[in-house]
Amino acid sequence: MTKSEIGKKIKERRKIMSMPQSHLANYTGLSVVTLSQIESGKANPTLDTLTEIFHFLNLEVLVVVKNMNHEA
Repeated sequence: MTKSEIGKKIKERRKIMSMPQSHLANYTGLSVVTLSQIESGKANPTLDTLTEIFHFLNLEVLVVVKNMNHEA
């Protein structure tokens, strides 16, 4: 999932919950500007930040670790 796709998901969920950016920003300790940048795919949030945002929005972060070794 790209930064833009993650940001879009956050924004969609926040709007479904009728939550202003300021409310989510306050909960997560982010500035409204930073949250806006995350939602627009311009910021690269840490996993901890995403976990905090997703927790508040009742979403789940799923991390998949793949072996990228393409040996035959």
